Amino acid sequence: MSFDRSLKIAPSILSADFANFGQEIEAVEAQGADWIHVDVMDGHFVPNLTFGPPLCKAIRKHINTVMDVHLMIAPVDPYIEAFADAGADILTAHLESGPHIHRTLQAIRGAGCKAGLALNPATGLDDVEYLLDMVDLVCIMTVNPGFGGQKFIHSQIEKVRKLRAMIGDRPIHIEIDGGVTPETAPLVAEAGADVLVAGSAVFKGGSVSNPAPYGDNIRAIKAAVQG
Repeated sequence: MSFDRSLKIAPSILSADFANFGQEIEAVEAQGADWIHVDVMDGHFVPNLTFGPPLCKAIRKHINTVMDVHLMIAPVDPYIEAFADAGADILTAHLESGPHIHRTLQAIRGAGCKAGLALNPATGLDDVEYLLDMVDLVCIMTVNPGFGGQKFIHSQIEKVRKLRAMIGDRPIHIEIDGGVTPETAPLVAEAGADVLVAGSAVFKGGSVSNPAPYGDNIRAIKAAVQG
């Protein structure tokens, strides 16, 4: 997976039709999705329970782009190998998920995946500086993790801007997760983000039998960023 800082839309399957994941993924990719985002929640680190390695393995064959797996779980380390074996291209762990995040990032890369680091809205950037040589992606949560459909937290825009300056010319993606719409996308893109996770904003109005709205929604987000 070569590095490319052009804008990418990563639809979150948390907003897809759970009974038709394979078809939903194929449909949204055909309509212009750049990555596929999988939100893994454990009911402990975040107040929701979603997907595990068997689901990731089952949908892997339907994904032709990038499987971007966001681990909102604690502890993380015991599950890295299972998600890597399930076909994840990127595994993102939370800075807040445990005391030894450097070890976690090492383990992710050791398992053959790109390593992502996620930060909750209340988490600052102080510790990120010392982890930049270990990461391929930093995910800024622009909602509190756990549920889709929440409102965007505008205070995170300045965090993105500071992170962009901190990264400099390193080949590290800045991903935004939460409340991405045609209204908020230009704000974070201008601040330096290049990967936008969007759930309801992509999947609204469409279905497997009528996937055209998925493409309309993706193009609307990209058009808003491009002005």
